[in-house]
Amino acid sequence: MKPAMKTVAKCISRAVSAGALVAAASAAHAQTVTIAMLNNPDMIELKKLSPAFEKANPGVKLNWVILEENVLRQRATTDITTNSGQFDVMMIGTYEAPQWGKRGWIVPMTNLPASYDLDDVVKTARDGLSYNGTLYALPFYVESSMTYYRKDLFDKKGLKMPEQPTYDQIRDFADKLTDKSAGTYGICLRGKAGWGENMAYVTTVANTFGGRWFDEKWQAQLTSPEWKKAVNFYVDMLKKDGPPGASSNGFNENLTLMSSGKCAMWIDATVAAGILYNKQQSQVADKIGFAAAPTEVTPNGAHWLWSWALAVPKSSKSQDAAKKFIEWATSKEYVQMVAQDEGWASVPSGTRISTYQNPEYKKAAPFSDFVLKAIQTADPTHPTAKPVPYTGIQFVGIPEFQSFGTVVGQSVAGAVAGQMSVDQALTAGNAAANRAVAQAGYQK
Repeated sequence: MKPAMKTVAKCISRAVSAGALVAAASAAHAQTVTIAMLNNPDMIELKKLSPAFEKANPGVKLNWVILEENVLRQRATTDITTNSGQFDVMMIGTYEAPQWGKRGWIVPMTNLPASYDLDDVVKTARDGLSYNGTLYALPFYVESSMTYYRKDLFDKKGLKMPEQPTYDQIRDFADKLTDKSAGTYGICLRGKAGWGENMAYVTTVANTFGGRWFDEKWQAQLTSPEWKKAVNFYVDMLKKDGPPGASSNGFNENLTLMSSGKCAMWIDATVAAGILYNKQQSQVADKIGFAAAPTEVTPNGAHWLWSWALAVPKSSKSQDAAKKFIEWATSKEYVQMVAQDEGWASVPSGTRISTYQNPEYKKAAPFSDFVLKAIQTADPTHPTAKPVPYTGIQFVGIPEFQSFGTVVGQSVAGAVAGQMSVDQALTAGNAAANRAVAQAGYQK
């Protein structure tokens, strides 16, 4: 090699080495942001697209901890109450955000850049994640509940789904549509135990049957005629027309059953619409119809309001980087990224007015206006026909609820599995609820 070429080669070698050292040093000093995340399809998509954030923010490395819903809630609650600082970003909901914000456990979502356009975020979502006017989490998606059904199966039987079905109609449809020899079940519903799993749905059934968790004096009402009628209805319908092993099925399991053509009807979160209408993810995308969540004696509390949102624990040592990630994950730009990757029907729903004004979204998501209306009309301040001392449609907005709500969920799941009667399940649940609020000093 000629001397001049040797010199050039040495220079290139030094430059490469220097570049490698800079990259190594950068990696060594990168802030790690650990994210406690739900294992739903929308969140899996977030992880898939997250290298774009890391590329734009080379000083930040994302560490994902993806968990099943009940486990996520348990891990997040333990971390926040013990101040252990294990997570920098937590996926929490409208139950936790106001309570944890009130206690100073999570960082306020203030001083957002103008480009974030906070006013574009649906007001119902912002209000549900706030305490005393301060926002404590940013919504990743917002949902209510609705009825999904197979139009082809209804047509085959000469049935017509009303815009607002009653539960009596749903039961009749389920009876007529169940064909176990063909592996088709008339109804799929949440049966998996958990305050945010089976009890989120069961509470809406109890609400619309005229029930409430507590009366004005915080006396538990789970043994009332309304609750007994509602839970007996739910258990009987699942046993007769539901899939086998229904007591193990939560949102994800029922989503799989519905999208693979096993369910004639499913009553659950509006967020599932984007997946069920996505031909890449659903075998019945062109056969899905939708209607409002069913009612019985009252519309109060018949459809829920929930947001899966992202928050920064006060114990995080990477608060600025964590907040920056949350801003990116809930931004207009992120919505566009999902649209490009999965199609407009699959973008995070219920969060931004601009999404619902987008002609491409309206075209891809025939359910869009319906879902937005369901979200905006859900009223956590009047969740039942009778007066109650709490807020929350599918939950009771007090810290103790996740404990006794889970206990009640286990009893109700036991009734679905045939391990106990509905009366036994509700008697045990009523005692647990009364004990919890009495110990906490709510009962006077």
